[in-house]
Formats: sequence, C-alpha cells, structure tokens
Amino acid sequence: MARICLINPRFETSFWGLNHGMPLLGKKSNMPVLALPVLAGLTPPEHEVVLIDENVEPIDFDVLESFDIVGLTGMTVQRDRMREILEELRARGIFVVIGGPWVSVVEDWFADLVDVTFVGEAEDTWPRFLEEWARGEHQTRYEQAEKTDMTKVPLPRYDLVKFHDYAMGCVQTSRGCPFQCEFCDIIVIFGRKPRIKTPEQVVAEIDAQRRLGCRVVFLVDDNFIGNKKAAKQILRAIIDWQRKHGYPLAFFTEASLDLAEDDELLQLMVEANLIAVFIGIESPDEDALRETKKYQNVRGSMIDRVKKVQDVGLEVYAGMIVGFDHDDTSVFDRQYEFLQRTRVVGAMAGMLSAIPKTPLYERLEAEGRLDNAAADDPNIATNVIPLRMTVTEMRDGWLDLMDRLYDADHFFERFDALFIEGKLPLASAKMEWLRRHRPLAYLKNQTLTILGGLVMLARIWSDPRTRPYRPVYAKYVRKLLLARRPPRYLFQLAFKCIMHTHFAIMTRQMVRGESRLVNT
Repeated sequence: MARICLINPRFETSFWGLNHGMPLLGKKSNMPVLALPVLAGLTPPEHEVVLIDENVEPIDFDVLESFDIVGLTGMTVQRDRMREILEELRARGIFVVIGGPWVSVVEDWFADLVDVTFVGEAEDTWPRFLEEWARGEHQTRYEQAEKTDMTKVPLPRYDLVKFHDYAMGCVQTSRGCPFQCEFCDIIVIFGRKPRIKTPEQVVAEIDAQRRLGCRVVFLVDDNFIGNKKAAKQILRAIIDWQRKHGYPLAFFTEASLDLAEDDELLQLMVEANLIAVFIGIESPDEDALRETKKYQNVRGSMIDRVKKVQDVGLEVYAGMIVGFDHDDTSVFDRQYEFLQRTRVVGAMAGMLSAIPKTPLYERLEAEGRLDNAAADDPNIATNVIPLRMTVTEMRDGWLDLMDRLYDADHFFERFDALFIEGKLPLASAKMEWLRRHRPLAYLKNQTLTILGGLVMLARIWSDPRTRPYRPVYAKYVRKLLLARRPPRYLFQLAFKCIMHTHFAIMTRQMVRGESRLVNT
C-alpha cells in the first residue's frame, strides 16, 4: 500500500479566479480542480489518498515527507508556483510525479525536479504506474496510446473535496471539441472528437456533489455542446433529476456560439436550470475569426446570436482576444462597443498568447514572431509579436479596454440593459415548476434568495475596498427595487457587485503598475 498526496498549487490572482471577491462570498476559492478527485477515483482502494488544494489550505512540507508518492498538477498560470513546490520537494528527497495541462504541452519544463511525468490523460496510465511502482519497475514518462473512453471513468472521489470552501462545484461531462481554433490547446490535449459520459454517470456526479453541499455546479466541458445529440440526452437526464429533487442546483457551462442555432438545445438548457453560459466570442471582426479558424462564429450576426441566447434566459459571459494578425489599434474600441451592445456583463479580454504544440505556436515560430521570455515578463505577459501594432500598443490598448469595461458605470450599464431594462428571464423554468408543483419550496427558495442577496450586500457595504464603487452599486439597487424584479435579480445584482469589486481592483492595480499583468 502507498500513501499518496495529490496537490493542486495556488493560483495567482486571475480574472475568473475572483480572488478579491472570495471574502465577500464567504468562500476561499472559486471551484475545485477536478484532476485531484478524478485521480483519487482511479486509485485502487488499497492505497491511501490525501488531496491538498493550496487555494483553500496551506501545504505542510514536513507532513509530505511521510508520503510515498506526492503528485502535482497545474495549468499554464500555475507553472511558477509549481516550480517553487517542486524545488522544495526535491530538496527534501520526496518522490514526485507530475501531470496536467502545462506539462502536457511542455513536458520537459520541470525535468530535473520530478521522478515521473504524465502527458495528457491518465485514466489508463495512473493505475498502471501504481502497479509498476509497487514492483519497483515504474517508468519515468507515461502517455496513453488511446484517448480515454469516458463511459468507463469511475466516479471521482468527491468525498475528499472540501466543497464548503468553494463557491461552486464542477462536473466534466465530455472531453474534446469538434472545432479547430488555431490558438486552442484543447484539441491538442483532448482531440477534436468529443468523448462523452453517459447521462447516468453525469447525474451520479451531480447528485454526489449536491449531497456534499453544492448549490451551483459548473459543467466544465470546454464545449458542452460539442456533440449536441449527447448534450441533449444529458440535459434531459438533468431535468428529470432536478424535478425529482425540487430543483436544488443551478448550472452554468461553456459552449460555442452555434448554440444559438438550436432552439431545442436552448430550451433544454433553460429547463435544466442552466443560468449562464461562457462563449468564446474572441473578436467582433470576421477577418480575425477566419484567420484563427473560428468559423463557427461567422455564420450570421454575432450580436443577434448572443441576444438570442440571452432572450431565452441564459446570461452570456464572453471570452475576447486582442492581437490577431488583422487587429490594429482600432480593435480595442470595436471590442468595447460590441460588448456594450450585446449587454455582456462578465467579459474577459486577453492578449493573444501562443501555447506550445498549438497550430498558432507553430505558425508564429516559423514566422519568427514568438518571444517566449516576454510571456513571463510582468510588464508584457504574452509571447506573441503582433503584426499591425507594437507589443506596447497592444498591451496599453488592452489595459485601457479592461479599464473601460470595468469602470463601475459602464459595467452596471450593461447589467441594467440585460437584467433590469432587458428583463432577462432568469431561472424562469425552475421558478414556474416550483410554483406549480411545490409551492412551499417556491416560497422557501424566494426567502433564501432574498437573505442570500442581503448577506452579500452587507458584506460589500462593510468592506472598505468597495467604498469608491458604492454610489454606483446603490444606484442600481434602487433601480432594481423600483423595477420590482423578483428576488433572484437582487441576488444577481449582489453577485455582480462582488464580481465588479474583483475585476475593478485587479484592473486598477495593473493599470497603475501596482501588480504584474495577468493575461488570463
């Protein structure tokens, strides 16, 4: 038997990490990283497994010396902290294995600090490694010959996750994406053929997290609708589960913009109580989208399609990118105008970066337009040398764009246009079902929603960091109350105040040079 500790390193402050907002939510981190409970679920029961997420608890290196195997995962943005941890583990002579997205694309990055490296998926290689380790015959590198059959993946060890420390849970229903966006590493790691869990697997994972206290679950697929037929089957199973249990969960997910082309899919998402969807818009310019092979975004008006998704009751969060070859310094105004017109409240614009092994990386390397040292420069934060502007112009334009997007008045103008004036029909299917079939649960939900919103607003008003923004927050609280929107909209407004606090603090620190640039 082996004693195994699996570690997820601390994330640096990032836009979607909501680091500055977590205290206002009463949580320590946004969501757990699935790699840890997934690996724990793959570990034979004779081994002892402990999970440590440094985002919610510190690492005690003295205690780690008692483990036979210490495993580390991590994304691109965690690579600096990963090195710090690995250096400490190496100094103590601890046996270390490593895997995850970053080493899967740059597998020799920590070569002198690890004993075993896992590239790509590990559903087959992790159990095999444990068998070979027990015999003293393990290899130093493992990579699966075939992609994982998702229908055979066991239930992750969610019982080892401290869900009370997180704002939400997360479930992965599929891997892979059918599209070919030039900058994306998903198709490099997981392939272009979506591989999907069965509806029964998905519901079992959702139910497990609900039992452990989750109330919001992120379906973390990189494209939930990569296989629309399978997505519909999963949604129907979720709808049945929601109705059986009285709609205890809200969901959101990531999807491509062609979601707007399927009315049945949109309706099923609403009935399953999905309340938001993240969509990679990237650019309002068709030439830039064609350049990066994001053809799914050029089939008609993007503004109309975004609004169609919103009109059924799904809030759209948008990923935007500046620095494509067709972009010049006028792109920043076009990005801002697009987001204001589409009423996208939560938008994250980043500078284009080239990830190793992606088609973009290979093309720019061949063109001599990569500066990998600049990616780690706290004043640049991208390795791409743009074509129609300088790196400095791209950085300064990006910072100005973020500053405008997260100006309090501009941010809540978009909220107003979507939630108050636009009357986004948020969670309408859930509330109508509860009202008809479980009236007491409906009243309880209304009461708890009001209390939740008021608790968040009380935390916001008592935090000195929010003082510059409170007049704007108060203005829209009054406007929302006068509009007599249902209680769930007050809850949404409170949550958006927390989001804005995080975005505004982070952006202003970067603009003033008080922190390194965070391009994610």
